[in-house]
Amino acid sequence: MDSQFGLVNLWTQGDIVTKGTALLLIGMSLASWIVILIKALDVIRYKRLARSSSEFWHSEDFATALAKLGKDDGNPFRALALEGREATAHHRNTKVHLHDTLDVSDWVTRSLRNGIDEFTARLQTGLAVLASVGSTAPFIGLFGTVWGIYHALMSISTAGQATIDKVAGPIGEALIMTALGLAVAIPAVLGYNALVRGNKFVLTKLNSFAHDLHAYFVTGARVSSGGPDTIVVPLRKG
Repeated sequence: MDSQFGLVNLWTQGDIVTKGTALLLIGMSLASWIVILIKALDVIRYKRLARSSSEFWHSEDFATALAKLGKDDGNPFRALALEGREATAHHRNTKVHLHDTLDVSDWVTRSLRNGIDEFTARLQTGLAVLASVGSTAPFIGLFGTVWGIYHALMSISTAGQATIDKVAGPIGEALIMTALGLAVAIPAVLGYNALVRGNKFVLTKLNSFAHDLHAYFVTGARVSSGGPDTIVVPLRKG
């Protein structure tokens, strides 16, 4: 015998509001899982690039170091190194723009910061979807719950008595919609939190790399982890 609390019964017995709410939740779930999978793969790749970026400084010249960062396939560390080099060359060779009022340190800082800001915006793309799904899905499920209870009350009113066969179907719809709303929201919230932590790790590494790049392009040396007064000269410009 078919269960009155099953998903098939929800679809076959539900009205247009119930079906529309279920489809909306399913669509939100698909959207959140697509974002989670795509962004998780991106974070994994960026973490791998972040860990390998230290090899950049174990090179004799900038060209060799740049080659160690790999091809220009969205690598933010390579893009930042190129941005810093171009900013330094532009400041050195151009004397007719407003940036002449800035010294090379300020100009390189501005260029590197712009590069980090652009990457941050790209890194956070899609997180708004997860935040929206995580915050609204439980309430959409609750709406389906209320609608199912409303149907149960209407069945009781029509029958004149609260028998189990009259209210089991609508109550089943209500329970399923509640569970569906939670099933959509929980992965979205957990995925959002995990991606935010991953993004924070990548951005921390990128900011540290930018700090070293700034020191290199301004002074010709990288600031070491031993302290601000200790420097290491790993690269020759060229």
